[in-house]
Amino acid sequence: MQDNENELSILETIAKTAQKLGADDCDAICVKSISLSICQRMGSMEKIERSESSDIGIRVFVGKKQAIVSSSDVTKSALQQVAERAVAMAKAAPEDSYCGLASKNQLSKKPADIDSFDPVEPDTNTLIKWTREAEEAALSVKGVTNSEGAEADWGKGEVSVYATNGFAETYKGSHYSLSASVLAGSGTEMERDYEYSGTVYGTDLMNAEDLGKIAGNRAVRRLEPKKINTSQVPVIFDSRVSRSLISHLAGAINGAAIARNTSFLLNKMNEQLFQDSVSIVDEPHRARGLRSVPFDSEGLSNKKINIVEDGVLKSWLLDLRSSRQLKLHSTGHASRGVSSLPSPSPTNLYLAPGKKSVTDLIDPIKEGFFVNELIGSGVNGLTGDYSRGASGFWIENGEILFPVSEVTIAGNLLDMYKNLSPASDLDFRYGIDAPTCRVDGMTVAGK
Repeated sequence: MQDNENELSILETIAKTAQKLGADDCDAICVKSISLSICQRMGSMEKIERSESSDIGIRVFVGKKQAIVSSSDVTKSALQQVAERAVAMAKAAPEDSYCGLASKNQLSKKPADIDSFDPVEPDTNTLIKWTREAEEAALSVKGVTNSEGAEADWGKGEVSVYATNGFAETYKGSHYSLSASVLAGSGTEMERDYEYSGTVYGTDLMNAEDLGKIAGNRAVRRLEPKKINTSQVPVIFDSRVSRSLISHLAGAINGAAIARNTSFLLNKMNEQLFQDSVSIVDEPHRARGLRSVPFDSEGLSNKKINIVEDGVLKSWLLDLRSSRQLKLHSTGHASRGVSSLPSPSPTNLYLAPGKKSVTDLIDPIKEGFFVNELIGSGVNGLTGDYSRGASGFWIENGEILFPVSEVTIAGNLLDMYKNLSPASDLDFRYGIDAPTCRVDGMTVAGK
């Protein structure tokens, strides 16, 4: 920004300009971000990138018509043109009876403290050190023969939202991540694997050497995979892939999908989807949560919600538009960028841990499949039919015996949810998280 004006005052200026040009209401968002990314492969730097951006977006309403325009140019003349274009577009847009700002009594009054910003900014040498230590540790594992690289990323951002209904707030966020991916074996018998750590604060990031060793050991463990016969067996979803089961649920309970009648969970509200010991929670104010936000992008208050409680589906994810379509109240899940309209999205969504350890889930299995990587996307959001490529390890008599690759696991999400049992190893690493899970009765298609 320029002339020492803060973001909220600039957003207020462009909003008032739009009103003078004929807008009835409007809201505006500014997103400022800085990021640094380092990548090393086989001891040599492959990438050192730094980017800085500052973008604004304005949404204007003319009656029941709306339009959105974004820009990275925040000079006075550019903002005038943005306001003019937005109003002109809104006047030409089709009517949408469900659009509009929140009423004043819906607005967040006191945004929560989410501890989402680490004020410490790492220098380039720190990130280089992390990538070097991670890759060297991975390559030191016996059997590791090549590397796809180690990457360290840091970023911080600031989001400001202003609306003519009286809302005006700003919050900051930061993120760190570190990953390493290596290969074991040689020729056509090579296998790869990885490890990843993502946090809000740099001090919470996994130790680089530990991360690298985990990646290396995982790659070696996958050598000499075998083929298996097609069978119907229990499937264990490792914690790094079980989160995808919760992501499918999030898509199915998205208010927009429910309003369009395009979800396999359309008529399942207040029904038993899971075992009664299962709970799924969305927690927007979780301290140091990777997707924590103090309010939603429409300025509404948000709070911790039990999406699934005692196995029963209790809530959709709703923004203002979808809640109006469904004649419900918004759940405070609106999310948007500078060039997109608000839409429902989860925050820190997670499957609560169970009481059994991973070993306890595996011990009773006579024959089963432990999945630690999923390939492709074969999920039908309308029917819940599920089919994905997978690799992992074969289980017999409660023991993990040998690696398996080139198989497909299949079922229907409704059946999978009914037969899902979570372990106790929940770790918050991605923003949508789940512990290791056992799902009984899936089809594993092999040779």
